[in-house]
Amino acid sequence: MYQTTDFRNGLKIELEGRPFIIIQFQHVNPGKGSAFVRTKLKNLQTGQVLEKTFKAGVDTAGKPNLDEREMEYLYGDREGHHFMDQKTFETVCLSEENVGDRALYLQEGLKVSILYFNERPITIELPNFVNLKVTETDPGLRGDTAQGGSKRAVLETGLAVNVPLFIDKGDILRIDTRKNEYIERVKNE
Repeated sequence: MYQTTDFRNGLKIELEGRPFIIIQFQHVNPGKGSAFVRTKLKNLQTGQVLEKTFKAGVDTAGKPNLDEREMEYLYGDREGHHFMDQKTFETVCLSEENVGDRALYLQEGLKVSILYFNERPITIELPNFVNLKVTETDPGLRGDTAQGGSKRAVLETGLAVNVPLFIDKGDILRIDTRKNEYIERVKNE
């Protein structure tokens, strides 16, 4: 069991049989009354964010039965997204709801971490950076760089990001999956 003194950002806890991660917490000691801990929690199964208050030193939270396994993305179809464990060659299918917007970063052969709760896969964790090819973008206008302009580019997975004007169709870009931002051009064709 975790005490409220153990709480920190990124800690995974279990409440009412569901796994959560602490996004934000604040220890509050009012002038009158007892101290409490105000938290913002994200449900690891549904992605729902909620706020919960715990009595400091009194309330506890359980330790979830979580396991993280590295797997390789194979393909997506109507059933969901398919991944394979490189050690056991076991395949796992996660539904569209479990993968969510992270599907826009998935491409064949990408190594991801799949989070298991009570031996069932619930979500994926992407690497911090992925390389994706530009499939569609407007041409940059010559001389339109006084303010360091940007334009929109659509990548091979359907993801749209803002990129500098010199980026062309066919370029391979490094994208930050945490912020959904262009980092650099890796290669141009």
